[in-house]
Amino acid sequence: MGMGTLVLRDVHVPASPSWWPLAPGWWLVVAAVLLVAIVVGAWRMYRHRRRQAWQRWFDATSDGRLPAEQVAAMSDRLRRAARVLDPSADRLEGDAWLAFLDGKRGGHAFSQGAGRLLLDGAYRRDVSPADLAAATEVARARFLELMAGER
Repeated sequence: MGMGTLVLRDVHVPASPSWWPLAPGWWLVVAAVLLVAIVVGAWRMYRHRRRQAWQRWFDATSDGRLPAEQVAAMSDRLRRAARVLDPSADRLEGDAWLAFLDGKRGGHAFSQGAGRLLLDGAYRRDVSPADLAAATEVARARFLELMAGER
C-alpha cells in the first residue's frame, strides 16, 4: 500500500456523559449540603425550645400570686439570670442594678421606664395591673437576653 491508497475516515466524537448518575464527587457535595442543613435546623430547633423553656420558667412567676409577690419573683429570676453574665451581678442594688439590667445597648427601660418597678414594687401594698404588665414585658425580654448570654 502506498501513500495514495490510504483511506481516511471521519472522526467520530463519543457521546457526552450523562448527568445521571452523578459522579462520586457530586454525591459528596450533596451529602455535605444535607448535613449542614440538618445541623443548622437542629441547632435552631434546640435554641427555640430552650428559649421557650426559659420563657415558661419566667412566666411561672405569675401563677396565682399577688402583684407584689410577682414583682419579687421577677426580680429573683432576673438576678439568677444575671449570674450568667456576671457572677457578682446578683448583689447589685438600686440604680446600679437597674443600670445593669439596661445593658450596654443604651436602652433605659429599667432605669427610667417600666422596669423601675423592680426597685420597690415588691414592697408596695398596691401595684397597678398596668404597671405590672409593662414591667413584666420588659423583664421577660431582658430575662431571655440574659439567659442567652447577651449583654
